[in-house]
Amino acid sequence: MKKQWSITGIAALLLAAASMPAQAVAYGTPTIALSASYLSGAVGAVGDPVVDVTVGQSGADASALTVSATASSKASVAGTGDVTVTGTGAVRQLAVAARGRGYTDLTVKVVGLGGKSATRTLSYAASAAVQNPADARYFTGSADASAAVEVGGGYAVVADDESNVLRLYDRSRSGAPVRTWDFGSQLGVTKEVDIEGGTLVGDTIYWTGSLGNNKDGEYKAPRNTVFTTELTGSGSSAQLTYGRSYKKLRDDLVSWDTANGNRYGFAAGTAAGQVPKQIDGFNVEGLEFAPGSTTTAYLGFRAPLAPAVPGGKALLVPVTNFDEVLSSGAEAVFGAGVELDLGGLSVRDVKKNAAGQYLILAGSWAADDNSDPYALYQWDGVPGHAPVKRADLPTTDPGGWEAVVAVPDLSVPGARVQLVTDSGSADLYGDGIEAKDLAHPEWKKARAAWFTLG
Repeated sequence: MKKQWSITGIAALLLAAASMPAQAVAYGTPTIALSASYLSGAVGAVGDPVVDVTVGQSGADASALTVSATASSKASVAGTGDVTVTGTGAVRQLAVAARGRGYTDLTVKVVGLGGKSATRTLSYAASAAVQNPADARYFTGSADASAAVEVGGGYAVVADDESNVLRLYDRSRSGAPVRTWDFGSQLGVTKEVDIEGGTLVGDTIYWTGSLGNNKDGEYKAPRNTVFTTELTGSGSSAQLTYGRSYKKLRDDLVSWDTANGNRYGFAAGTAAGQVPKQIDGFNVEGLEFAPGSTTTAYLGFRAPLAPAVPGGKALLVPVTNFDEVLSSGAEAVFGAGVELDLGGLSVRDVKKNAAGQYLILAGSWAADDNSDPYALYQWDGVPGHAPVKRADLPTTDPGGWEAVVAVPDLSVPGARVQLVTDSGSADLYGDGIEAKDLAHPEWKKARAAWFTLG
């Protein structure tokens, strides 16, 4: 028998349901995570690095949560009003506009539904403003940039003379490397090779150590290393694999110079107790192939000058079988030294483009405070032909000019070139700590800057 419901019975049930208390929604405590706990910026910078802020709350849609900076331990460096948070979903982007040089701890807070909240601390460091900040970018993770090789798509591999790590950066943006490679174990070394120069030929990148003594005048075998990496892909997809190495190039250079009357004093410059960065020292900082050649490479010397007196010429030494040195371990064969008038400066980097136009980054041989002159010279790569100065470089900002990323078409008016600094010895944040010794890699950085050539 079916049960019959009267209209009055149904009404009574509906009335009872309406009078029952509503079930309250239970919201959990919000969660918040930062993609990095440390962040570096610069006063007046364009495109400083950002931090991803990931938030959530059980029982709530992520878009209902709000994220903001609620406190700063030093507002003169960056206050809460200098923090911008963009995005509406589970992942937001947090940017900081620096007010002044120094450090501050920023409290980042997420507020969820039900009045619940959570916080994290972002430790922020700001370096001082530099000249032409719109043309500056900061490559973080390392302060000791020493060589750079463009690998297409607006990306470059940057070497570090304090480690054996190579880093891939987006040349247009400030921030951390896209990926890194540490070749120390494959090179069979536990100390730095002191990488100072690199160049790409086909799919092979050739790298050279400084080949000199360390700053205390001691011979360290890893520095007597040249090696190759093989490049696959390009741009953000670039990958490197280890190729081969050769660890006797310094010895070959000394033997060659000795056999030719000690013209450049290599034996004396490499002797025990001799520091490399002096006018008659021994220190390689540039590497590039001769015009139209895949076999002859120029080694560019920071020291010595030729002759080793103030106003002396910069020195390049051609290795005429450089490809065989790396591919088969053949003893190096040398051509006559190339002596170039760079106004008393020496080679800090040398790079060419596909048209055979060379740029030489010239600087002092000394281990100075980077206040000595720097300049860019154009050259055609032909021994006996004089280089022409294209620009004097500013020296008031931290870091020494160390690497040419790529050479533009130098025949085009207003051609622009990107250079990278070695900022390892710089006091970036005003606390007396050299950048290479900072505790957090996010605070270590090298500056890349664009210059228009005259």
